[in-house]
Parts: sequence; C-alpha cells; structure tokens
Amino acid sequence: MSILPSSPPFPSKNGETGLLSPTFSRLIAPLETQLPYLPPLVSGSNRPLEFTFDFQVRALVYYHTEAFTSAQDLLQAAHDDPWANRLIVPDTGLGESTFYEANATRGSHQMLALVDRLSKKVSRQLKVAPLALGELVAIDGSLIEASLSMRWAEYSSAQRKAKVHVGFEVNRGLPRQLALTDGNGAERPFVSTFLAPGETGLVDRGYVDYQLFDTWIDEGKHFVARIRKNAQWELLEARPLPPHTKIFFFAKVRLGEAARRMKHPLFLIGFRSRGKNYWVVTDRADLSAEQIAFIFALRWQIESFFAWWKKHLNVYHLLSRNRHGVLLQLLAGLVTYLLLLLYFQQRYGEPPSLRRLRQLRRQIRREATLAYLPVQTTGIDPSLGWLILVLCCQN
Repeated sequence: MSILPSSPPFPSKNGETGLLSPTFSRLIAPLETQLPYLPPLVSGSNRPLEFTFDFQVRALVYYHTEAFTSAQDLLQAAHDDPWANRLIVPDTGLGESTFYEANATRGSHQMLALVDRLSKKVSRQLKVAPLALGELVAIDGSLIEASLSMRWAEYSSAQRKAKVHVGFEVNRGLPRQLALTDGNGAERPFVSTFLAPGETGLVDRGYVDYQLFDTWIDEGKHFVARIRKNAQWELLEARPLPPHTKIFFFAKVRLGEAARRMKHPLFLIGFRSRGKNYWVVTDRADLSAEQIAFIFALRWQIESFFAWWKKHLNVYHLLSRNRHGVLLQLLAGLVTYLLLLLYFQQRYGEPPSLRRLRQLRRQIRREATLAYLPVQTTGIDPSLGWLILVLCCQN
C-alpha cells in the first residue's frame, strides 16, 4: 500500500501540526524543541530521506497515544484520516514498505538521544517535592511476548520473549532509561548502567550478586535489595527493633558464606507484609529499619508503570520483529509516556491516568475533525474552520 499525502485545508509549514490539533501540538511540543539537537539521520544512499526522523517519531508517538494494536491500523488511519495523514505522511507520500524498513533499520540513535534529553527536561520541569531519603531509582525488567520467528528473543525451546529493562526515578515517578535483551538476558549489569554515584537503586531478588554489591559500593552507588530467605550471613551487630512495627529483625551483617563473604558490611532487616516475610539489605548506614522497609515498598512504583504502559499505550503490541524495531518502539513508548506525564502534570497537576488519557484522545479527534470540516463540506468558507476550531479549544 502506498499512501498519498492529503492536501491540508490550511497552510502548514515544515510538517507543523499545531494548526490541525492544538492539543496534540501542546502534547508533543517538548519533543519538537529537542529535534534540532538530535544526531542527524543520514540517508544511506544518494537520495535524501523523505520519511525523516521527524515524521517517524511523530508516527510512533501517535501510535501509542491512540493505542493502535498493529502497524496496519496506524497506516490505515494515515490513509483514511486527513489529519493523521498530514501528521505521518511526507509530501512525497509513504509506502508501506518504507514505514516498516525505517522502523527496522534506522532511528534508534536519535530515539535514545531523545529519551535522554526529554527525561532530563521533564525531570527539571516536574514540580515534585523530593523525598528526604535521597535520589531513588527503581530498576526492573518486564517480559514481552514474541513470535517464534524472532530467533534473537531466546527464552525456551517452545517460546520466544524479549525483556525490557527500565530505570525509574521514584521521587518523580519518571522512567528515564531503557534497554532491551532477549527474555533470558541478565538483569544485574543494568544496575551499573542505570545508577549514578550517590543514587540508591531499588532492586528485587533477581539482581542479587554479592560481588556486584561490593562493586557498587566502591563506585559510590547505593542500593536497597531484597535477598532470598536462605541467604547466608555473618552477624556483626544486632540493632534494636523499632516498637509496634512488623519489623522482626535488624542487624549489621556481612553477606555470603565463610569463604566468599562480601568485603563491605550491610544492614539487614526482616519484616512481614501481607502475610509474607521479606528480607532486605542496604549499604546505607543513615537509614532506620522503618525507612529501609518504606524505601523497598516504593519499588512497586515501577511495577505499576509497567502495567499502565502495557495496558493503556499498547507498547507491547509490536510494530517490528527485529531487535532494532522492537527497541525503537519501546523507546517511542517511553517518549510518549514522558510527554503524557509532563502534559498532565502541567495541565491538571496529576500523573497520567486512563480518564485523562481518554479525554486527550477525544479532544485530539474532535479538533482534527473540525480542522478538516470545511474541506469535507462544500459551500463553507475554509476561514470558518479557524473560528470553529478556536471556539472548540477555548471550551
């Protein structure tokens, strides 16, 4: 399928979409300001790129904003809907093969740079009172169902799965880093990648590695980590238990068996929550037992993010089957979430929610329909479209 460009009802310069949907324009405005600072996307031939990164990233953000379930749905919308067409399709048109080829082979370096710049921008602009517990970064992975043809996504002989790893700023509720591996990909190395000196990583049992614990401490990186109940340790100093809490153990210990103990001591607590016992360690001597338990509980924010991201933005409905294409889509899904986070915080003072997302979708569709109404209705002066659109956006 080859999609021809639609003629815009009003002048549009350099692919700008603000005249066609002010709401969508406000949503992607932080993205637009970053585009000039990204690494240039160079054509691999003598012909200049027509489906540029600007079109590519807008298409992917629109895909996740509207929660399409396949590339065919997105391309069909670009074919049938004049506004979506103007957003996604260059003036020279867009072939289906071009869209798939672009996502499978190019744009990842630009998208990585965009995520980095945009996450820093959003972090600075979010007006959130920081916790008095330091900079906390939850780190976790989430499995993505893959087709058997995706041989790079090893999981088992009968299944293929990929795994996305995310670093999540707990203080701001902000995902900031992302990496992709096969389903069996190691989780622990990403702590060193995602965590900066002075920050505290919140990790579950899959990230436990005593040698890495020592390395992180040597690098000035802190952690609060859940360990297995049968972990071995040497008791160095028993600490008094806080009264009237569910904490039943608090001590300074050295983890590991006698021949392979850590060189650095840690602080270990045991507490009970919802009928289950948890064992959590940290290298931070400044924390009380209650604070350690509280910080570990904050790790569930990243689980909530994964659930919301997957369910409401359809990030795991894959556009491509190769590693590059999957990574590109995940990064675009992260960009979309960052844009929504900033938009909803600035407009409503709220984090992203399904109710606000539905309102956003309805407003974008209403504005896009009104923008093209004079073209679709004979006998109406196109200038009236501006009046209708302005009145709609003011209400």
